Amino acid sequence: MRGRPVDPAKRAAVLEAAATLFFRNGFAATSIEQVAAEAGVSKVTIYNQFGDKDALFAAAVDLECGKMRRLFEEGAKAVSAGREPASVRERLTAIGEAMSAFLSRPEVVCFDRQVAAESERNPDVGRAFLNAGPYRVKAAFVAMLEAMVAAGDLRIENSSLAAEQFVGMCKGLGDVERRYGMQTDPAADRARVAGAVDLFLKGYSAR
Repeated sequence: MRGRPVDPAKRAAVLEAAATLFFRNGFAATSIEQVAAEAGVSKVTIYNQFGDKDALFAAAVDLECGKMRRLFEEGAKAVSAGREPASVRERLTAIGEAMSAFLSRPEVVCFDRQVAAESERNPDVGRAFLNAGPYRVKAAFVAMLEAMVAAGDLRIENSSLAAEQFVGMCKGLGDVERRYGMQTDPAADRARVAGAVDLFLKGYSAR
Protein backbone atom coordinates (compact mmCIF):
# COMPACT_ATOMS: atom_id res chain seq x y z
CA MET A 1 0.00 0.00 0.00
CA ARG A 2 1.28 3.47 -0.82
CA GLY A 3 2.13 5.85 1.97
CA ARG A 4 1.40 9.53 2.21
CA PRO A 5 1.97 11.44 -1.02
CA VAL A 6 5.29 13.24 -1.29
CA ASP A 7 5.35 16.95 -2.00
CA PRO A 8 4.74 17.98 -5.64
CA ALA A 9 8.34 19.06 -6.23
CA LYS A 10 9.71 15.66 -5.19
CA ARG A 11 7.09 13.82 -7.25
CA ALA A 12 7.97 15.91 -10.31
CA ALA A 13 11.68 15.26 -9.77
CA VAL A 14 11.07 11.51 -9.51
CA LEU A 15 8.96 11.42 -12.68
CA GLU A 16 11.43 13.49 -14.68
CA ALA A 17 14.29 11.27 -13.53
CA ALA A 18 12.33 8.10 -14.28
CA ALA A 19 11.34 9.34 -17.74
CA THR A 20 14.95 10.26 -18.53
CA LEU A 21 16.36 6.93 -17.39
CA PHE A 22 13.62 4.68 -18.80
CA PHE A 23 13.72 6.39 -22.18
CA ARG A 24 17.51 6.37 -22.31
CA ASN A 25 18.29 2.95 -20.81
CA GLY A 26 15.07 0.98 -21.12
CA PHE A 27 12.96 -0.77 -18.49
CA ALA A 28 15.23 -3.65 -17.58
CA ALA A 29 18.38 -1.52 -17.24
CA THR A 30 16.74 1.10 -15.03
CA SER A 31 16.50 0.50 -11.30
CA ILE A 32 14.62 2.23 -8.51
CA GLU A 33 18.02 3.00 -6.96
CA GLN A 34 19.14 4.83 -10.11
CA VAL A 35 15.94 6.86 -10.26
CA ALA A 36 16.23 7.77 -6.59
CA ALA A 37 19.83 8.94 -7.06
CA GLU A 38 18.93 10.95 -10.17
CA ALA A 39 15.98 12.60 -8.43
CA GLY A 40 17.78 13.21 -5.15
CA VAL A 41 15.28 11.26 -3.06
CA SER A 42 15.31 7.99 -1.13
CA LYS A 43 14.10 4.63 -2.45
CA VAL A 44 11.51 4.66 0.30
CA THR A 45 10.05 7.88 -1.08
CA ILE A 46 9.60 6.27 -4.50
CA TYR A 47 8.11 3.07 -3.13
CA ASN A 48 5.73 5.03 -0.91
CA GLN A 49 4.58 7.20 -3.78
CA PHE A 50 4.41 4.74 -6.67
CA GLY A 51 4.38 1.27 -5.13
CA ASP A 52 6.77 -0.53 -7.47
CA LYS A 53 8.88 -0.22 -10.61
CA ASP A 54 6.01 -1.13 -12.95
CA ALA A 55 3.83 1.67 -11.59
CA LEU A 56 6.72 4.13 -11.81
CA PHE A 57 7.31 3.07 -15.42
CA ALA A 58 3.65 3.64 -16.30
CA ALA A 59 3.71 7.07 -14.66
CA ALA A 60 6.89 8.03 -16.54
CA VAL A 61 5.42 6.96 -19.89
CA ASP A 62 2.24 8.86 -19.07
CA LEU A 63 4.33 11.97 -18.36
CA GLU A 64 6.06 11.85 -21.76
CA CYS A 65 3.03 10.84 -23.82
CA GLY A 66 0.96 13.39 -21.92
CA LYS A 67 2.71 16.08 -23.97
CA MET A 68 1.04 14.73 -27.11
CA ARG A 69 -2.20 13.94 -25.33
CA ARG A 70 -2.60 17.49 -24.06
CA LEU A 71 -2.31 18.78 -27.62
CA PHE A 72 -5.37 16.76 -28.57
CA GLU A 73 -7.28 17.51 -25.37
CA GLU A 74 -6.75 21.26 -25.67
CA GLY A 75 -7.69 21.12 -29.34
CA ALA A 76 -10.94 19.29 -28.59
CA LYS A 77 -11.86 21.82 -25.90
CA ALA A 78 -11.13 24.72 -28.24
CA VAL A 79 -13.21 23.21 -31.05
CA SER A 80 -16.12 22.45 -28.73
CA ALA A 81 -16.05 26.00 -27.37
CA GLY A 82 -15.78 27.53 -30.84
CA ARG A 83 -12.47 29.16 -29.93
CA GLU A 84 -10.25 27.51 -32.54
CA PRO A 85 -9.51 30.02 -35.33
CA ALA A 86 -7.23 27.78 -37.40
CA SER A 87 -8.57 25.84 -40.35
CA VAL A 88 -9.06 22.09 -40.14
CA ARG A 89 -6.06 21.65 -42.43
CA GLU A 90 -3.87 23.80 -40.17
CA ARG A 91 -4.97 21.96 -37.06
CA LEU A 92 -4.32 18.53 -38.56
CA THR A 93 -0.97 19.65 -39.95
CA ALA A 94 0.11 20.99 -36.55
CA ILE A 95 -0.89 17.70 -34.91
CA GLY A 96 0.83 15.57 -37.54
CA GLU A 97 4.06 17.57 -37.36
CA ALA A 98 4.09 17.56 -33.55
CA MET A 99 3.55 13.81 -33.51
CA SER A 100 6.27 13.25 -36.11
CA ALA A 101 8.71 15.41 -34.15
CA PHE A 102 7.90 13.55 -30.92
CA LEU A 103 8.42 10.12 -32.49
CA SER A 104 11.66 11.27 -34.13
CA ARG A 105 13.33 12.17 -30.83
CA PRO A 106 16.37 9.86 -30.42
CA GLU A 107 15.41 8.90 -26.88
CA VAL A 108 11.89 7.96 -28.01
CA VAL A 109 13.24 5.81 -30.85
CA CYS A 110 15.64 4.10 -28.43
CA PHE A 111 12.92 3.62 -25.84
CA ASP A 112 10.57 2.09 -28.41
CA ARG A 113 13.19 -0.49 -29.36
CA GLN A 114 13.95 -1.32 -25.75
CA VAL A 115 10.32 -1.70 -24.72
CA ALA A 116 9.69 -4.00 -27.69
CA ALA A 117 12.67 -6.16 -26.71
CA GLU A 118 11.70 -6.23 -23.03
CA SER A 119 8.11 -7.14 -23.93
CA GLU A 120 9.37 -10.38 -25.45
CA ARG A 121 10.45 -11.45 -21.97
CA ASN A 122 7.83 -9.61 -19.97
CA PRO A 123 4.54 -8.86 -21.79
CA ASP A 124 3.39 -6.80 -18.81
CA VAL A 125 5.91 -4.12 -19.80
CA GLY A 126 4.36 -3.89 -23.24
CA ARG A 127 0.85 -3.68 -21.82
CA ALA A 128 1.90 -1.00 -19.34
CA PHE A 129 3.45 1.04 -22.13
CA LEU A 130 0.42 0.73 -24.42
CA ASN A 131 -2.04 1.58 -21.65
CA ALA A 132 -0.08 4.56 -20.34
CA GLY A 133 1.01 5.89 -23.72
CA PRO A 134 -0.42 5.05 -27.16
CA TYR A 135 -3.91 4.05 -26.02
CA ARG A 136 -4.43 7.23 -24.00
CA VAL A 137 -3.00 9.41 -26.77
CA LYS A 138 -5.33 7.75 -29.27
CA ALA A 139 -8.34 8.31 -27.00
CA ALA A 140 -7.49 12.01 -26.80
CA PHE A 141 -7.15 12.23 -30.60
CA VAL A 142 -10.46 10.41 -31.09
CA ALA A 143 -12.13 12.91 -28.77
CA MET A 144 -10.68 15.78 -30.81
CA LEU A 145 -11.91 14.27 -34.08
CA GLU A 146 -15.37 13.78 -32.59
CA ALA A 147 -15.40 17.43 -31.51
CA MET A 148 -14.52 18.41 -35.08
CA VAL A 149 -17.32 16.19 -36.37
CA ALA A 150 -19.78 17.81 -33.93
CA ALA A 151 -18.61 21.23 -35.12
CA GLY A 152 -19.38 20.27 -38.71
CA ASP A 153 -15.76 20.31 -39.87
CA LEU A 154 -15.42 16.58 -40.54
CA ARG A 155 -17.76 13.74 -41.48
CA ILE A 156 -16.52 10.52 -39.86
CA GLU A 157 -18.46 7.38 -38.99
CA ASN A 158 -15.66 5.61 -37.10
CA SER A 159 -13.42 8.11 -35.31
CA SER A 160 -11.28 5.36 -33.78
CA LEU A 161 -10.41 3.97 -37.19
CA ALA A 162 -9.90 7.46 -38.64
CA ALA A 163 -7.45 8.31 -35.84
CA GLU A 164 -5.39 5.21 -36.60
CA GLN A 165 -5.43 5.96 -40.32
CA PHE A 166 -4.15 9.49 -39.81
CA VAL A 167 -1.40 8.43 -37.42
CA GLY A 168 -0.36 5.59 -39.70
CA MET A 169 -0.08 7.90 -42.71
CA CYS A 170 1.92 10.48 -40.76
CA LYS A 171 4.37 7.86 -39.47
CA GLY A 172 4.75 6.02 -42.77
CA LEU A 173 8.00 4.23 -43.57
CA GLY A 174 9.95 6.91 -41.72
CA ASP A 175 8.95 5.37 -38.41
CA VAL A 176 10.30 1.97 -39.49
CA GLU A 177 13.49 3.51 -40.87
CA ARG A 178 14.24 5.24 -37.57
CA ARG A 179 13.83 1.99 -35.67
CA TYR A 180 16.50 0.46 -37.87
CA GLY A 181 19.02 3.22 -37.39
CA MET A 182 18.33 5.49 -40.36
CA GLN A 183 18.67 9.23 -39.86
CA THR A 184 15.57 11.39 -39.51
CA ASP A 185 14.71 13.32 -42.67
CA PRO A 186 12.72 16.42 -41.59
CA ALA A 187 11.79 17.35 -45.17
CA ALA A 188 10.45 13.87 -45.87
CA ASP A 189 8.56 13.91 -42.57
CA ARG A 190 6.90 17.24 -43.43
CA ALA A 191 5.97 15.99 -46.89
CA ARG A 192 4.55 12.81 -45.38
CA VAL A 193 2.38 14.80 -42.96
CA ALA A 194 1.19 17.13 -45.73
CA GLY A 195 0.20 14.13 -47.84
CA ALA A 196 -1.56 12.53 -44.88
CA VAL A 197 -3.59 15.69 -44.28
CA ASP A 198 -4.54 15.89 -47.97
CA LEU A 199 -5.77 12.30 -48.08
CA PHE A 200 -7.51 12.55 -44.72
CA LEU A 201 -9.46 15.64 -45.76
CA LYS A 202 -10.39 14.10 -49.12
CA GLY A 203 -11.93 11.21 -47.25
CA TYR A 204 -13.43 12.96 -44.24
CA SER A 205 -13.91 16.67 -44.89
CA ALA A 206 -17.52 17.79 -44.43
CA ARG A 207 -17.02 20.90 -46.59
